[in-house]
Amino acid sequence: MPPIYLDNNATTPLDPLVREVIEECLRNIHGNASSIHAYGRRARVAIENAREEIASLLGALSHEMYFTSGGTEANNLAIQGIYLKEKNRGNHIITTRVEHPSILATMKYLEKEGALVTYLPVDNAGRITIHELQEAITDKTILISVMLANNEIGNIYPLKKISQIAHAKNILVHTDAVQAVGKIPVNIPNIGVDVLSLSAHKFYGPKGIGALYIKQGLSIEPIMHGGGQERAIRPGTENTAAITGFGKAAELIRAHLSQEMERIFNMRKKLERGILEKIPDAHIYGELDHRIPGTLNVGFTHIEGEALLLNLDLAQIAVSSGSACSSGSLDPSPVLLALGLSQQEAKSAIRMSLGRFNTEEEIDFVLEALPTIITRLKDVY
Repeated sequence: MPPIYLDNNATTPLDPLVREVIEECLRNIHGNASSIHAYGRRARVAIENAREEIASLLGALSHEMYFTSGGTEANNLAIQGIYLKEKNRGNHIITTRVEHPSILATMKYLEKEGALVTYLPVDNAGRITIHELQEAITDKTILISVMLANNEIGNIYPLKKISQIAHAKNILVHTDAVQAVGKIPVNIPNIGVDVLSLSAHKFYGPKGIGALYIKQGLSIEPIMHGGGQERAIRPGTENTAAITGFGKAAELIRAHLSQEMERIFNMRKKLERGILEKIPDAHIYGELDHRIPGTLNVGFTHIEGEALLLNLDLAQIAVSSGSACSSGSLDPSPVLLALGLSQQEAKSAIRMSLGRFNTEEEIDFVLEALPTIITRLKDVY
């Protein structure tokens, strides 16, 4: 049965149909999309077709989508770009304590540049309260940035309500939707955000390509300068092959998301129930119901998460501890600490994240292997 890949929140395998599109592009479309000859025009057509697919997935207009190198760049462009454009109107930004490192690190950078940042706390299930958000708003607030779905615990946040509150006070809203797009329906007109980040490799597309949605009529300041690509918001020669793969990945999500959600949700529930039945001192972190279908963050009393991760790896079961962007760190997850866990409790947790290519048989295998590994580790420690 092994190897088994349960780290789909870190990255997903490239879908074979996406790979075919990328290979076709690499073979046949080598022009620069900024060139006006036939080779350039072919590249431009491929890019714009992909842009249209991605926009359609989100209910957006194609000219509202700007390609970036991934989610981290999109988040930086969104937050820094808005701050630079709006700082004469105010310097206050609101975010949460459980954001992705690319958000929190950007906020820390902007604090050095004069921004005032409020980090909203969460409760022991990782939820924010709308009342605390409203209380944090001042007449200097220019931006609220709250992720749509958490990368570690899977919680889905109330962006529609947040957008309504913000817009009533002329405040812009950004959401890091990297973990949401491709896992749940994301319709931008419905949630009402002004700016949204996404990344192809989180839903079976290639690494190194992402996008930023910027609402029509909204102007932000670029943070890179060069040629006029992406309407000068994100200059640099476009990665045509990756963009075409991105477009194909979006097309596949549009066609199959509802079926995938149900199948992945059922597998996660089976995994969750099995763990709780077989390992009595297991603890599930995050909201039990209002989360993306494939995410399960679980801790085990008196077990080191790193040791568990390594033992699972020896059994050819790939999981993670914390965010993939800080996986080399031995520190406990800031997200789990924000839930009120002790350092030891946070270090005991692992994240299992399911995806398109996982099977029921794999879940059965994990449920057989995991209790044995837990028992062995408890005997050691």
